[in-house]
Amino acid sequence: MTSLLPHRRALVAALVIPPALLLIELAMGRPPVCTCGIVRFWAGEVQSPENSQQVADWYSFSHVIHGLLFYFFAHLLWRRWRLFGGLPTRWALPIAIAFEGFWELLENSPIIIDRYRAMTVSWGYSGDSILNSLADVGWMVVGFLLAARLPAWASLVLAIAFELLTLAVIRDNLTLNIVMLVWPIEAIRQWQAGA
Repeated sequence: MTSLLPHRRALVAALVIPPALLLIELAMGRPPVCTCGIVRFWAGEVQSPENSQQVADWYSFSHVIHGLLFYFFAHLLWRRWRLFGGLPTRWALPIAIAFEGFWELLENSPIIIDRYRAMTVSWGYSGDSILNSLADVGWMVVGFLLAARLPAWASLVLAIAFELLTLAVIRDNLTLNIVMLVWPIEAIRQWQAGA
């Protein structure tokens, strides 16, 4: 069975993407770290100025799920459907990192920040710090590498467990995040706000 884990050249490509993301986000004017001046590993309060500013928060679980999903889609595209015939499977991780980096840039653009503020319970959301953005890419890599090692059923159980955990603790998760960005439902928004 062909591995989806990177070889040396693909690993170098994977390591080049995060510094490029850092430079682009600096050029966008994103703050390097939390404007509160404190750097922490964990920020557990969602409605706080430190959310999406530190290394990890409740939304880090969503980024691990991104990695699980990227591995699943890479498996389908390369192994099952035999697409990308000329591109070795070992480029799957750098491609996943590039997609996650693109999402981080999009997520921190004014249009998505404004959408979060208007359509979700994240009224004060101002985007991620660069530290959090790069950590989100790292959490995605953790998910990808977990999926490479776990049986498919275990990856699925892990993704569902993370979704249920964050749903129970913060009334939000990857699924609701997507729903509320794409097709906002007022009843969900009120429930998330505790109304």
